[in-house]
Amino acid sequence: MNAYYQTDKPQTTGLPSVAYCASELNLSANYFGDLIKKETRHTAQEYIQSKVIEAAKEQIFDQSKSVSQIAYKLSFEYPQHFMRLFKQRVGQSPNDYRRFHSN
Repeated sequence: MNAYYQTDKPQTTGLPSVAYCASELNLSANYFGDLIKKETRHTAQEYIQSKVIEAAKEQIFDQSKSVSQIAYKLSFEYPQHFMRLFKQRVGQSPNDYRRFHSN
């Protein structure tokens, strides 16, 4: 997951799924989910979403990119889905986060 957004996979594969992550590790999706749950106390989907949000936070301060451009780069089909997930996970919209946390 950490290297996923440093490759071209987001553009070719889309948002990483539980099945995709499991297959990258040669594990079944159920076993992968069990391992993630045991280690993090979160579901595999929640873990993947947290990694997506981490990647978004790294990119959000690039003022040359709009929030929509960042959403598309992270493989969201619709920027609204990215904005909703970001707000659910962070407690602020991407624009508010950018505004209140930039140096």
